[in-house]
Amino acid sequence: MLSGTTASKISSHLTHLRHQMGAPAIGMVLTLVVVCDESNQYDAVRAAAEAAREHPSRILVVISRDPGEPNRLDAELRIGETTPGELILLRLYGELTGHADSVVSPLLLPDTPVVAWWPGPCPEFPSRDPIGRLTSRRITDARSAPDPVAAISQRALGYTCGDTDLAWTRLTPWRSLLAAAFDQPLGAVRHGIVEASVGNPSAPLLAAWLSERLNAPVAVGDSDGPGLTSVRLSTDDGEVSITRSDARLATLRRPGQPDRRVALARRPTSELLAEELRRLDSDEVYESAIRRLARDGVPTAREGRQPAADTAR
Repeated sequence: MLSGTTASKISSHLTHLRHQMGAPAIGMVLTLVVVCDESNQYDAVRAAAEAAREHPSRILVVISRDPGEPNRLDAELRIGETTPGELILLRLYGELTGHADSVVSPLLLPDTPVVAWWPGPCPEFPSRDPIGRLTSRRITDARSAPDPVAAISQRALGYTCGDTDLAWTRLTPWRSLLAAAFDQPLGAVRHGIVEASVGNPSAPLLAAWLSERLNAPVAVGDSDGPGLTSVRLSTDDGEVSITRSDARLATLRRPGQPDRRVALARRPTSELLAEELRRLDSDEVYESAIRRLARDGVPTAREGRQPAADTAR
């Protein structure tokens, strides 16, 4: 623990610890900057450390404290067998809370990508944030916002290449399963519905992606959850559906085919973060989905056509 320290002292102490512990920095592939507060730092640090087992990283956790206190920087350094790479908790006081980028910048690993993650509240435009300007990838989570659906709908307004949201990452297994459902020829999709618990930001995003890919209206409906519970698509050949009721297994139904039980478990944050760290380029599919969502809004089942189950052959 370093109290009342500076970035240069932290760097010197890191070098000393690496030599002492035998943990060379050359084994790390990126710098992950986690911007959070004390209320969610424990879960964020845990998720980042788990993700670092797949992506050895220097993890900088930026925690802004009381801006009314005297200027001070406290740091906690963790290097060892239980912490992949390097973990540095930075607590900022006073005017430093408004200049986190000046604290973080000297601690970035040279010649490696920089990724920022806001597990809680995030800037309206992450790429314009001082921390965001230091990075090539910016990860947010609309689920933590007071109005998650409005938050994910607004992501397109300030979208910059490299932005993404964990509401999109949570959809990867659903998108993979839906793509597999169309491996065999099916009739044209006429309309559909995505059902999820109230306020789930992934539901309108999935509906927007389906509308974009299938060129058909897909509405959003409410269910008892947890999370996403079903996708139903009405085609010329009948209904294609995926239903999940227990957050672990789902049932895939296709016209003329026997029902299939498939694994579709809800994933922890550490797995979602690890998935996002596997790619450091822009996600054009995510961009097209949120731009579609911003353009069309969130169509509900009451506003659109009848749910697919009511009209399927």
